[in-house]
Amino acid sequence: MTRPVSHAPLGDIVAAMGWLQPSPPPFDLEEWKSKPYLARLKPLVQDWAVNGFGTPYLIYFLYLFKLVVYVAGAFALIALTTPGLGGLGDVGDWWSQPVVFQKLAAWTMLWEIVGLGSGSMPLTFRFVPPIGGILYWLRPGTMRLPPWPARVPQTRGTTRSAFDVALYAAVLAALVYLLVAGEEPAGGVAGGRLDPVAVGVLLGLLCVLGLRDKVPFLAARPEVYGFLMVIFLFPLDNLIVASQLVFVCIWWGAAASKLNRHFPFVVSVMISNTPWNRSSKAKAKLYRDYPEDMRPSRHAALAAHAGTVMEFGLPLLLLVTSGGTLGWIAVIGMVIFHVHITSTFPLAVPLEWNLFMIFGLFFLFGENGGVPLDTLDPVVLIPILLIGVAMPVLGNLRPDLVSFLPSMRYYAGNWATSQWLLRKDSGAEDKLDTQIKKPARVVVEQVEPLYGRDLVEFMLAKGLAFRAMHSHGRALTGLLPRAVAGAGEVDDFHIREGELISGVVNGWNFGDGHFHSRQLVEAVQERCGFEPGEIRVVALESQPAHIQRQRYRIYDAATGLLEEGYVNVADMVARGPWLEEDWDFPVEVLRSARPAGSPDEPGQRAGAAPVA
Repeated sequence: MTRPVSHAPLGDIVAAMGWLQPSPPPFDLEEWKSKPYLARLKPLVQDWAVNGFGTPYLIYFLYLFKLVVYVAGAFALIALTTPGLGGLGDVGDWWSQPVVFQKLAAWTMLWEIVGLGSGSMPLTFRFVPPIGGILYWLRPGTMRLPPWPARVPQTRGTTRSAFDVALYAAVLAALVYLLVAGEEPAGGVAGGRLDPVAVGVLLGLLCVLGLRDKVPFLAARPEVYGFLMVIFLFPLDNLIVASQLVFVCIWWGAAASKLNRHFPFVVSVMISNTPWNRSSKAKAKLYRDYPEDMRPSRHAALAAHAGTVMEFGLPLLLLVTSGGTLGWIAVIGMVIFHVHITSTFPLAVPLEWNLFMIFGLFFLFGENGGVPLDTLDPVVLIPILLIGVAMPVLGNLRPDLVSFLPSMRYYAGNWATSQWLLRKDSGAEDKLDTQIKKPARVVVEQVEPLYGRDLVEFMLAKGLAFRAMHSHGRALTGLLPRAVAGAGEVDDFHIREGELISGVVNGWNFGDGHFHSRQLVEAVQERCGFEPGEIRVVALESQPAHIQRQRYRIYDAATGLLEEGYVNVADMVARGPWLEEDWDFPVEVLRSARPAGSPDEPGQRAGAAPVA
């Protein structure tokens, strides 16, 4: 077995510390590199199924250490800055006060928007530096992506200005204020409550930030913590029941989005990557006929459906039991649910969110499960219905209009995605690296000093295998030849996950393909001036809940849209991750900008029409 050798001094140190090394390739790298793309994908998928990504164990300990800092930092800060609670040693006496829950929400929002939470560190291919977030958004000249530049005045452009930096800093300052001085007395309640005026200022600043740049706005996880901040504007008597309904909206929204054909693929891939399950035999049972038929087995489907039933049923039990023994059984069940998600270390690593939800379970449904539902002022139902019901419904019916986060499609397997093809002989990746202002190098350059080029390319290819194991990954792979001049040219390009491009260029990535689709392609082209054919991008939109197909678009960075059409979900779920080494993948072409007979003509295009 060939092991890549790093030539950098730091790489030598890492190599000497074997516990830092990822799992080596289970095959000869030179032989593997000589194979065509689909043949290279096959052994990577087969290895992922039983070994996961092969992450060094130290990485998991670093994430656990980060969680300790997150929890300890929160309670220390709350104890030190909130008069009337008591010291950190008395946390057992004051953890259940309303202001603690409120401040924990503010602390977690701050943690996330700084970049310390979801989308951070090596499991998201962040090595040097290990976070994005604040390193990008406090720096003028970096990329920004306004959500509606053609409709909202004063939001055009994609370059971060001094105003954008000041706006982001103001959001940070508003959150810090809430944590250290933002409470007011509340009828003898220990510690009081967060000042609604200060909360309103935060929400106003966050909304303006979101109109200027959707990336840090969504990094703040507004569909969770912003949703709760809206609840904190109302009188304190509404806090418990209204927050309970927020949690239920999140669980039910997520559960409803998993009623699709994609979710079993997610479960099989996620469980294959768990660090605590080392049984290759058990993992192989997640697939129909490992190692050749890598579609999810009935075991994976059962696990997926059981999780969905839990996410629907246990929250309902929490609402109707008003505490008591059944209520506590439901609390423990949902705690187990979130602990399991955390233990799999999913690659977007939303670990802090799971810990926050666990705290909320004990505070809202354990300690305060007996609070009557009729304590809720009916007017509070308006924002709950708008944010917690109408927004997810719209996002699932029109996923092109709403990010999967406010749509609450967490881990449903139904996300907008993309893959970028960078021509090898043109130095396209080097241009992307050197001509865009950003604190981080492209992933290859970040990791090469640690592990050497060969092992880095293997790791990136393992990420492509991860994508191919999802249902939407079958479509992305099948569309690659249509992005170039046919299957014979796929190997002339470096294929990179759009997620990694977003992480390096935008400063954050968390499964939202809207961060690295057309808008980012155009912004990158402004800065790099690629020639036609240097960069091609395959972008796949999420599946609308009521339509069993997904829209795709193929772009050339220099010339724009090349092709647009649909792929059917039935074709995606029927194929294997490496497409049985057959590039033939059915599509319905809606329109094409390719002249008939051009070098980029990928073959017969059913239903093609000129681009208007």
